[in-house]
Amino acid sequence: MKDNKINLELNRDEVGLIINSLNELRNIKIKEEVNVDSINELLLKVIDKYEKKCPIKIFASKDYAR
Repeated sequence: MKDNKINLELNRDEVGLIINSLNELRNIKIKEEVNVDSINELLLKVIDKYEKKCPIKIFASKDYAR
């Protein structure tokens, strides 16, 4: 299945919410002793894109792209 690209323009508060949410999820998974490599990678991508003031692109299946 081919993925669709979704470009989001997020303000500072929205990016902060995403970063905080990912960090909370990461902390929960660490306590559960679950591998958090994918969460770490996504968290770093969001932070990096925000610092470079690039649009954040999210890949979703057709079911989620509305």
